[in-house]
Amino acid sequence: MSTTGATADPLAALGALPGVAESVESVRKAVDRVYGHRVMRRRSNAITSEAALRGSRGSAALSGADWALEEVRRRTDFSADAEARVVGAALRLTAEAGQLLSVWRQSPLRVLARLHLVAAASGGDEVGRPRQAGEPVDEPLVGLPLPDAAEVSGRLEGLADLIIAGSSAPALVTAAVVHGELLALRPFVSHNGLVARAAERIVLIGSGLDPKAVCPSEVGHAEAGRASYLAALDGYVSGTPEGMAAWIAHCGRAVELGVRESTAVCEALQRGAA
Repeated sequence: MSTTGATADPLAALGALPGVAESVESVRKAVDRVYGHRVMRRRSNAITSEAALRGSRGSAALSGADWALEEVRRRTDFSADAEARVVGAALRLTAEAGQLLSVWRQSPLRVLARLHLVAAASGGDEVGRPRQAGEPVDEPLVGLPLPDAAEVSGRLEGLADLIIAGSSAPALVTAAVVHGELLALRPFVSHNGLVARAAERIVLIGSGLDPKAVCPSEVGHAEAGRASYLAALDGYVSGTPEGMAAWIAHCGRAVELGVRESTAVCEALQRGAA
């Protein structure tokens, strides 16, 4: 997302695109419904824990490790092979995201570096910083042209400036832009998809839209399918009003599907208590 020559609040301008207000309102109503569920008043911690697990599973699935939920639940060793390492990275990122909420608004680039460090779980020199010129990127599931290191640096700074300055834009719009920009840039040498979805989670929680982290958008992105996810991302990368609006709507639908998942968990807990 280029901010050159943009309005003082470009995120708010995106919120005014045709159809975006409807997506925002639909998400708000869905979130309000799950927060109003009677089980949430008594067992919100259980819903938060389950949403974290399911969100991690969904994010890992989009990065090529599509494990059954029960497999994620029962496993303790996530180092055996490449898929296991992806699932482990997703679980670590979900746990870490909640620890970084207070830092995000003051230093989003520091948070992104920390997320990559947590995901990579290694001590290489390339970990925890944006990639440099000539460094390859291991992100085979996103086939878009790769911006060079100089463009990545400039656009990351622009994104950070937007976050620090604040915006009147709805949380959904900000979360969608953060997610889309990180996927488009792939600023790290690895784990960009996982980091992008973790950053979206941070925005949705930290904004107050989903303060208890019970609306896992990662579940919705995975349920919609990788093809739909990447097609919507194409719209974001196009930079057209229609493409941007379609990406925001896609992210909104993902939140709604995450709400549906947690509502089903609430219903199951309610039946068990009856």
